[in-house]
Amino acid sequence: MSSIRAVLPHLEQRFESQRLVFWHDTEGEYASDLDALNLAGVTTLRVENNEYAVKNRVLHDQPTSKFLIYRGAPVPPGTGNWLLDLELAYGVFTADRTALVRQGLGLAGIGIDDVVREHERFFRAAKRVQTLKPLLTADDDADRLRAKMCAVLLGQREHSMLELTRSLLIENARGDGGKYEALREQGLDGFHWAGVATIYGYEASEPSIDDFVLWVFRQATNGFASDTPGALRNIQLDFASLRNDRRSAPALAILAQRAAESLDYASSIEDAELADLVGNDLFEDVERKVISALAHAVVSRTMSAREVSDVIRARQSSIWVDGYRELYTALGAASDLLSELATARFEIASFDEGLDRYRKHWFRIDQLYRQFHFAARTTEYAGPLEALRVEVEKHYANRYLYELGNSWQQQVDAVHDWRSVTLRPQTRFFTDHVEPIVRKGNRKAVVIISDALRYEVADELRSRIRQEDRFDAELGAMLGVLPSYTQLGMAALLPHKTLAHSHDGDPVLVDGQRSDGTANRNKVLAPVDGYAIQAEEVLAMPRSELRELYVAHQVLYVYHDRIDAVGDKARTERQVFEAANDALRDLVDLIKRLTNANATNILVTADHGFLYQDTALADASYLSTKPQGDDLVVTNRRYVLGRGLKDDSAFRKFEPEQLGLSSDLEVQVPKSIHRLKLPGAGSRFVHGGGALQEIVVPVLSVNKKRKSDTRPVNVEVLPETDKITTGQLVVKLFQSEPVSEKVQPRTLRAGIYVGETLISNQTELIFDQPSDDKRDRYQGARMLLSQDANEFNNRTVEFRLEEQIPNTTQWRVYQRAQYLLKRSFTSDFDF
Repeated sequence: MSSIRAVLPHLEQRFESQRLVFWHDTEGEYASDLDALNLAGVTTLRVENNEYAVKNRVLHDQPTSKFLIYRGAPVPPGTGNWLLDLELAYGVFTADRTALVRQGLGLAGIGIDDVVREHERFFRAAKRVQTLKPLLTADDDADRLRAKMCAVLLGQREHSMLELTRSLLIENARGDGGKYEALREQGLDGFHWAGVATIYGYEASEPSIDDFVLWVFRQATNGFASDTPGALRNIQLDFASLRNDRRSAPALAILAQRAAESLDYASSIEDAELADLVGNDLFEDVERKVISALAHAVVSRTMSAREVSDVIRARQSSIWVDGYRELYTALGAASDLLSELATARFEIASFDEGLDRYRKHWFRIDQLYRQFHFAARTTEYAGPLEALRVEVEKHYANRYLYELGNSWQQQVDAVHDWRSVTLRPQTRFFTDHVEPIVRKGNRKAVVIISDALRYEVADELRSRIRQEDRFDAELGAMLGVLPSYTQLGMAALLPHKTLAHSHDGDPVLVDGQRSDGTANRNKVLAPVDGYAIQAEEVLAMPRSELRELYVAHQVLYVYHDRIDAVGDKARTERQVFEAANDALRDLVDLIKRLTNANATNILVTADHGFLYQDTALADASYLSTKPQGDDLVVTNRRYVLGRGLKDDSAFRKFEPEQLGLSSDLEVQVPKSIHRLKLPGAGSRFVHGGGALQEIVVPVLSVNKKRKSDTRPVNVEVLPETDKITTGQLVVKLFQSEPVSEKVQPRTLRAGIYVGETLISNQTELIFDQPSDDKRDRYQGARMLLSQDANEFNNRTVEFRLEEQIPNTTQWRVYQRAQYLLKRSFTSDFDF
C-alpha cells in the first residue's frame, strides 16, 4: 500500500494557495491511513453519502476554514455528484503515483509519465530521486530524463554520452561491473545502447561494455573510416577525449592492452615502416615497435641524428611515453654520440689547442656516453638497447678514448712545464676566482668542491641551474694539477703560496701545513676568514643556522663527495654514472639552500675529473711494464710518486718543479689512457693521469637574480583562412623562438568552441623545439568538427589555445582566432 507520507507534501503545497482540496481516491488506497495525516489548520471530511452536509459546512458554517474533502469510492457520474460545482472550482487532487513523481520533479514534458511508470523502481528510492532533482531543468524531455537517471546510477552529475561512457569504461578497466549492472537492473541498459548506436554508431545484437570496447579500438585501428561520411566522427572525438583526459587515461591504457591482445595488433605492425608509426600511439605495441626500429636505425646508421631526434620529440606526446622516457633518452644520446664520432678528428696541433677543443667540443662525447649508460640502466626495458650498447662501447673506447688519448699524449710528451696559456692553473683557483669576490667590499664567497665532478657533468649542472628561475650559471675551466687525484686537487683549491707532497706522498702540504680533513683545511682557511664544512652538514642544517654560518665567515668551503666515493671502489665503480646523477641533484639542492641563506656568489669546482668505460678493459689497456725507481712511495692505477724514478717509454715522467710542486717526489703517469694493474683495485673508473677528462677541471660561477628570468616559449596562431567549410580544419601554429634554459617548453590544448560549447576534438600540443631554424618551429593543429557543430552553421566560432593554470585543474585561454562556420550540404561528404 502506498505511503501517506508521500502524499503529504503535495497536499501541503495545494493548501498554500486554496482552502478546499478535493481528493478522489476511487480505490480507497489511502482510506485506512487518512487519520495519520498531520495537516496543520486543516479539517479532514470524508464523503460518505453526506455531500449536502459537507457542502453546507464548508460554505455556510465555516466559510473561511480549510478542508480536505476525501472521497474513498468511485465518483457518481455527471449531476449525480452533488459536489461537482465545487470540484470544478477548486480542482481535484489525485494521489496517482506517476503524477506525484512528475509534479515532484517539476517536469511537464511529453513522455515524462511513461518514464516514471516504466522505471517505478528507480523513483521509489527517495535518495536516488533527491540526487536526480538538482540535475533536472524544467524543459527536460523523456530522453534527457533517462540520461540523467543513468548519470545518477553511475554516480556522476554529467549526463552526456561522453561522460556516461567514461564512467562505464573506467569501471570496466577495473574489472568491475556494478554500475552497468545498476543500469540493467533499472531497465536503462536498452536506453543506453540505443543512445550509443545513435551517437556513436555502435550496434550489436547483444551489446556489452566488453564488446563496445573492442569495437571502438577496432574502429580506431581503421582511422574511424566509414562508408557513411562522418558516421563515426563523434566516437572518434570522444575516444580522443577519453584517452587524453587524466580521469580516464589510465583506464583506457588498460583497455588498450586488452584490445591489442584480442586484435593481435603486434602482428599487424610487424612489417610497418617507422615513418608510418611515428604519429600513432593507439597501442603500447606501437611504442615498442618505434623504439625497436629506432635502435636498429641508430646501430645501422640508416637515420641521421637529426631524424632520430625528430622522431623522439614527436613521441613525447604519446600516451605511453612515461614508461619509455629513459629508453628514448638512451637512444637520443647514443645517436648523437655515434654521429659525433662519425665525423670527429682528433688531430691536435698544440697542448693549448687540445685543452680548448676538449672544453668546447669533445667533452660532449663523454657527456653523451654517461647519459646513454645512465638511461640504459634506469629503464625497465633494456632489451632493445643490447646491440646499441655494444656499438656505443666499441666506438667510445676505440674511436674516442684510444684515439684521443694517443693524440693528446703527444702534446703531454712535448710540454716541459705543466702549464697552459688557454687555461689558468688549478693552483691559482683562490687567487683567480675567490679573491676577486671578497676583495670588493663586504662580499662573501661560497665554494662547493664536488669530488671528481668531471667537466661534462658540470656542464649539465650549469644547464640544470639555468633552468631554475632567477638563477644564472657560467662555466669555465682550469688546468688541473698532476697527478690528478683528490689530496693534491683539494689542496690546490685552498689559498696558498706553496704546494708540496709530504715525505710519504700524503698528506699534501699547503704552505707547510697539512691539508687533509676538515679540521686541517679550517686552519688553512682561517687567515682569509674562511670555514670548511661537509655538504651533508649543510643539507641537514636549519635555514636560520645556515644563515648564521654564512654571515659569520667571509669564505665558506663546502666539501661534497658523491662521484668519487662510489667510483673509487672496485665493488661500486660501475655505479659511477648513477652517482653523477645523484651529485647533480645534491648540488642543485645545495645551491638553493645556500642562496636561501642569502649567499649570492657561489663557485662550484672539483679536485679532478675521471676516465670511465663501462665494459671490462682489454689487456691492451694495462701497462705490461711496472714502474721502477730508487724509492716507490705511491703506486696508483694512474700515477706513481717516488724518488729516482727510472725513465720508461710507457710513462711520462715529471720532476716536481715542472708541476709547480715544492717537494722531492718525482711523478710518473701512464701514457694515454693506460692503467697500472694493481691487485684489488677497480679499473673502469680511474683518475690521477694526464688525460683530458682527468685534468680539465670545471669552475662554475652561480648567481641568483632578484627578478624572474624564466618563461614559457611564445606561440602564435597563424590562420590561413577565416572560414571553416569542411569537417576539419588545420590551424597553423608557430613557436616564435627556440626553447632554451630560460625559455622553457609550453604545453597547450586546442579546441573549437561556440561560447563554452566544444564542437571539435580537443588536442594537446607540445612546443619544445630548440632549433634556431624557423622552419622547424611550425606545427599544425588538426581539428575535427563534431556532429553537434552542424547546429551552429553560419555562425562565428572560436579556435582556442588554452594552457593549464599552474597547480590547478583549471585552464585559461592563451590565444584565440575566430572563424565563420559555413558548411554546405556537399561538405557532408568531405570527411
